[in-house]
Amino acid sequence: MNGIYYYGIAFILIWFIAIIFKGQLEKYGVDVGFPVIMWRTKRLRGLINRIANISPRFWKWFMNFGILISIFFMILMAYALIISLTTITESANVAILLPGVEMPGSPIFIPFFYGFIALITVLVVHEFSHGILARAEKINIKSIGLILFAILPGAFVEPDEDEMDKAPKSTRLRIFAAGSMANLSLALVAFLIFSAIGSYGIPGFFDESGIEIKQVVDDSPSYGVLKEGMIITAINGEEVHDSDSYLNAVSNFKPNDNATIVTNQGTFHLKLVENPNNKSLGYMGIQGEIHLETKDTLLGDQIPWVLFTFSELFKWIFFLNFAVGTFNLLPAKPLDGGHMLEDLLRYKLPENIVRTIITSLTAIFWIIIIFSILYSLFLGMS
Repeated sequence: MNGIYYYGIAFILIWFIAIIFKGQLEKYGVDVGFPVIMWRTKRLRGLINRIANISPRFWKWFMNFGILISIFFMILMAYALIISLTTITESANVAILLPGVEMPGSPIFIPFFYGFIALITVLVVHEFSHGILARAEKINIKSIGLILFAILPGAFVEPDEDEMDKAPKSTRLRIFAAGSMANLSLALVAFLIFSAIGSYGIPGFFDESGIEIKQVVDDSPSYGVLKEGMIITAINGEEVHDSDSYLNAVSNFKPNDNATIVTNQGTFHLKLVENPNNKSLGYMGIQGEIHLETKDTLLGDQIPWVLFTFSELFKWIFFLNFAVGTFNLLPAKPLDGGHMLEDLLRYKLPENIVRTIITSLTAIFWIIIIFSILYSLFLGMS
């Protein structure tokens, strides 16, 4: 069953319970009013205060740099969204990403376990950073909480609105930039860890020993001959032990060539056909990946495989933090990028013109986003 059905069942149960027990939930700080369920608490404010007080000057300096980075991505995201309209009929440009759900039209599938943990890191660092900067700027935090907008979960830190309205524009810009800068910073750290595992950790504990077949394409020359799980060790007399040797072996394939494939389960013969992506090349019809075997180490055979779990986890922490952090800088309210652009325009333009610009951009960008999502869903289901 597609994960979307589990999400649907879960959200129906959440809303059913919230409506039935609305009175009791209000005693614990839960507000229920369709389409929003909001839980507020004053806990964790002390933790945010302590972190902010470690070095208020550092947080302010870091976010001054963060404002520049945010402006760069604000422009880049706006440009990318507009340009995406030129290819909307060819591929999905905007899609809803939910861990464990294969969304129609989306080329990306996020595994539930890794995606769920990564999503938690996105919410925690984003909202805590808003709170840390607010306290570094001497703005009080009224509450912290979780929110469910229809079926979309989220988190929030609620600064004192009156103090925010009276704060200098530079202060407000730093606070608005804090969330995405935290996501981008975590994305950078996760990417470095992911790269280090792939470049040093895995090669240090594993040897490459052929290409493992992960999928055989239907109606291809390999269909009914080769099977998933086979390990290719030679092609046409050329030894295959890593990705480079495999690419060298198949690079000279031509349509109608005969290929001899040596695997751990025997030797097989294929007659190649035209490659669907390049008719001048021969095509077997398999998808594979490097087969790894553990080296002789003091850690044994099982422990090194944990590296792949960490590699996958940090890959998705990087991806989701980068994706959410940059999307949140799109210059459209209620995203942080919309609030930042509003304050930036106020430096030079009167309030009535600022409101007109922000209202227009917000409407334009959200129309593009919604249209792109619906169109990608239509393409995926058609």
